[in-house]
Amino acid sequence: MKALVTFDYSKEELDYFRSLGYDVIYKKNKDLEFSEEIADIDMLLCFDSFDKIDISKFKNLKWIQLLSAGINQVPLDVVSEKGIILTNNRGCYSMPIAEWSVLKVLEMLKNSKSFYKKQENKNWEVDKGLLDLYKKRIGFVGTGSIASETAKRFAAFGVEIFGLNTDGRDLEYFDRCWPTEDINDFVSSCDIIIVTTPYTEETHHLIDKDIFDHMRNGVYIINIARGSIIDEKALIENLRSGKIKKAALDVFEEEPLPETSPLWDMENIYISPHNSWGSERNHERRFYIAKENMKRYMDGEELLNVIDINRGY
Repeated sequence: MKALVTFDYSKEELDYFRSLGYDVIYKKNKDLEFSEEIADIDMLLCFDSFDKIDISKFKNLKWIQLLSAGINQVPLDVVSEKGIILTNNRGCYSMPIAEWSVLKVLEMLKNSKSFYKKQENKNWEVDKGLLDLYKKRIGFVGTGSIASETAKRFAAFGVEIFGLNTDGRDLEYFDRCWPTEDINDFVSSCDIIIVTTPYTEETHHLIDKDIFDHMRNGVYIINIARGSIIDEKALIENLRSGKIKKAALDVFEEEPLPETSPLWDMENIYISPHNSWGSERNHERRFYIAKENMKRYMDGEELLNVIDINRGY
């Protein structure tokens, strides 16, 4: 079983993969190009090597293990046509992103930005406009592992937790779920909306002007998924009008966020540079999913996080 690894694992970790029976070829992603050495690989372990190599050239490729949770970088038409198994790293970043989301909701409701500025200016001024999280209605666009981990943490605050997914299926940690076709009713029911759905052709600009029009006045928005799920032009218009009271954005339609973007100068915005996934334990989790699935594959067992590319969010 010949495996191409393009992630920077340690020598000890690569040797562990070899101990499972794999013929491991390691190539730095930045230096990756198609060659005879890798032409007959059976397995690809990577984040995103698809702009470097055309996977349709791999005649023996049976399985791709992604170290990302998202799959929008993958040429899914090739995967489908060639019957390649696709597994991702779903759950690796769910905990840190869940913690980040709770932090940002509390920062927005408790107006932390103003307190940071007051501290810098040594200004002792009480803010009587702080809000409770208690009894708020939090809605998740997408109900995957990130949403579940976040909902689990929010439950302790005594909130109502709603979800939006393809078929409206009920799930643990959610008080109620809506199907995508009822998105207008869903957003109109939420005080806080958190976007966690994967980015696909179907979710491009899922949150557009019409959806914003159906939201409550003074709604709070968080996006930790992909910037293009939200129509950024419509988002800016609704931030300016006050329809959206505040937003915490970790992702944007163009990254890095251009210096010319009006988002930088808005007082009701919390911006971070696509960094909500950060954790000292991420490498440990990236190694775990790889070694676990590589062992399972050799043992003929069911793999973790197999992607059904035909299923929605």
